[in-house]
Amino acid sequence: MTDLNEFECEMLDALLEAFGVPDSLTRDQVMILFDGDEAAAFSMIQILLREELIKVTGEHGPYDIPQKVILKPKGEKLIKSGGFLALYRKEQQKPVEVGGTLAKLQQQNMRLQNLKLSNESQIRDLQKKADQSKLTLYISWAAIAVALIIGFLLGKFL
Repeated sequence: MTDLNEFECEMLDALLEAFGVPDSLTRDQVMILFDGDEAAAFSMIQILLREELIKVTGEHGPYDIPQKVILKPKGEKLIKSGGFLALYRKEQQKPVEVGGTLAKLQQQNMRLQNLKLSNESQIRDLQKKADQSKLTLYISWAAIAVALIIGFLLGKFL
């Protein structure tokens, strides 16, 4: 339930309250309720199925709205107790448990800071090696140039 926001709770409650005396809704009734938005209707039905508040009947594909949606007794009980919105508001009023979470976050922060320092140290070491390699390359090119000049001068004067 913690993954739902207030708007989604209101939509779920509206869908649950739409069940009438026969405790069932057809696909067309669901589509009317959601103004033809099949994606929203499908996601809300999936939440109700996950919470085991409804069951579905009729042929439908894996991503289609079923032909008929039937309210289970657990769904009726939820409607009578105030629905998803009441659960959402009750959950919002609970004090947040910070102690354990704060300690975990502090430990994770320390690990990440240590990792960052380690990575920065490795970057500095690699930068030093790259600079040394460049210097060695420049010295090698200079030595080659000096050797060519000396060879040219020795060849010309000998």
